[in-house]
Amino acid sequence: MAHRPFLALSSVCLLAVGLSGAAAQGLLGAPPANAPADAAPGDSGAPPANAPGGAVEPATPPVGWSPAEAAPAAPILPGSPTAVVRPFYDQVGLEIDPSERGHFIDPAKTVLDKSDALRKSGQGECLDPNMALDNADYDKAEIDKSLKTLEAINGDQAKVIVAFVIAGNPHRLEWKFKRVDGDWKISDLLSVTGEWALSQYQCE
Repeated sequence: MAHRPFLALSSVCLLAVGLSGAAAQGLLGAPPANAPADAAPGDSGAPPANAPGGAVEPATPPVGWSPAEAAPAAPILPGSPTAVVRPFYDQVGLEIDPSERGHFIDPAKTVLDKSDALRKSGQGECLDPNMALDNADYDKAEIDKSLKTLEAINGDQAKVIVAFVIAGNPHRLEWKFKRVDGDWKISDLLSVTGEWALSQYQCE
């Protein structure tokens, strides 16, 4: 039977080495309004009851914020982590297409493979068909207009933070990468807004 838990992330690290504070602030928004001004990073008060070990609350964007107001997008370099991510926003549901599995490594790959097996067994679906869009209803023209990305590379690891607006609501996701034999592979997908991670799904 498919299990689709809604798990709060035990921790979501948004700012990797190489991200400038100004650029990240422009894309990710301000800290939560309920967080003390002198709180340490990640200290957002009591975690939700179902949080394993305490979760970091997603940043609350300022009033009127939209990804379109972030810094101008830099050119996308072929083979870069951002270049790997962009097709998932050109074609909705691509992340669960088995033909795209070569872009993934564990732990994400294992979850996707188990989801495929569950679907083939006829026991139902484990993953939503538009995880790259934070499982939200969407209008592609609206997403194309607001979509912004921020890339940070640290050795053989990288992150691409994606921000967009759907029906006036900002969404932020983080794609985690590892370099394998010279190619960037997706190791996980996190929703900062929805507080879920692909690696935490149990597709069994």
